Formats: sequence, C-alpha cells, structure tokens
Amino acid sequence: MSKNIAFFGASGTFGSRILTEALNRGYQVTAAVVDSTGLGVSHPNLTVTTGDVLDPQSVAKIAAGRDAVVSAVGGGYTDGKAHAAFVRKAAESLVTGLRLLGAGAPRFISIGGAGSLNTPDGRKVWDTEGLPELVTQVMHGQGEALDYLRTVTDVKWTHFSPAALIEPGERTGNYRLGLDDLVIGADGNSRISAEDYAVAFVDELDEPKHIQKRFTVGY
Repeated sequence: MSKNIAFFGASGTFGSRILTEALNRGYQVTAAVVDSTGLGVSHPNLTVTTGDVLDPQSVAKIAAGRDAVVSAVGGGYTDGKAHAAFVRKAAESLVTGLRLLGAGAPRFISIGGAGSLNTPDGRKVWDTEGLPELVTQVMHGQGEALDYLRTVTDVKWTHFSPAALIEPGERTGNYRLGLDDLVIGADGNSRISAEDYAVAFVDELDEPKHIQKRFTVGY
C-alpha cells in the first residue's frame, strides 16, 4: 500500500478532495505548489513545498523516496488551447522526472478527462453535439496526454478519467469502475461526485489495479 506520496495540483476542485481523502486515510503527503504561501490546509501528515510540474528536475526531487506521485493538475481553464498544451507537457515532464530516478521510481497516477471515453453509440464523449469549443479543446488535450502515456513502458502510470458529469457533491463511498467505456447508471446518466471520484482515486493508491492503464468511474 502506497502511504507516502508526492502531490502536484492539490489545490484544485478535484485535487483538494483527493488530498483530503488521502490525509483522512493516513497518507503522508508532500504537496508541491508554485506559490510558497501554501495550500491554506494544515494537517500533521501534510508537508507543503515549492515545485514545478513542468520541470522534470523539480519532479524528480519531490518524487524521490515516495511510494507514488499524484497529479491533479489541469483544473480550471479559460484558454482551451493553452490548457490542452499544458496537460500534455505536464504528463511529459512527470514521466521524464520519474525516469531520472531510475528503476526504483514511484508509480504515477493522474486525473484525466472523460472526452476520450467510448459512448454506447460507438463515438467518443468529445463527439457529443453541442459541446462548447473550449470544452472540446480541453478534452482533446487530455486525450493527447493519454495517448502519450500509452507510449510509456518504463514508468508505472495510471490515468483516471471521471464520469461524463463530475461536480462537488456527497461522499457515499459507492461507485462502479470501467476502462475505456463510459460508466452509465441505471438512469441512463454518467455521473460521479468529486468526493466519490476522490474515494476511487485513493482506493487505486491503496490497491493498484490499473498499472499502465486508463480507467474510469461512475455510479
């Protein structure tokens, strides 16, 4: 069980919930932030340090000696193209940084997007009619990051896509998992609360079941 983790992107909507879930389960967390003023979170198991997810040397320094590296970067966005490029660059930098640590490098698990998941009609979520261009740009950026990760064989990576709809809500501890197909509930919708997404994320940290794979979640 991975109990000592490095964390990039712990301040966002999803990252903050994953952080809370991990801390509540007894994880020792080193959170890397750009701004040295910190996260605004205090916990005896939390260490906050400065780091840059786009700098492989910084990644390697923070990841050294950890059991796993968590990336929840890629949250809020206003420029779809810039955001898409950032997500791909972050994935490349994280992998490069872990490669600097050699064969004993920690595993790496990142949040992903739902856009590249398969829908029941055989299309991708990003092919859904009426999606704003900004949203599809970001979806394709996440897809490019996943495509890159699928070329990586020397780093233990996991990419975790949410349901089609994810938003803050209730922590129930209930969820169902899938791989490349959208997880759809009995009501015909694909959704998950950010809190239950965090539960599933930390469950994967507890018991790795998707090494070198993308997986997804829904009710």
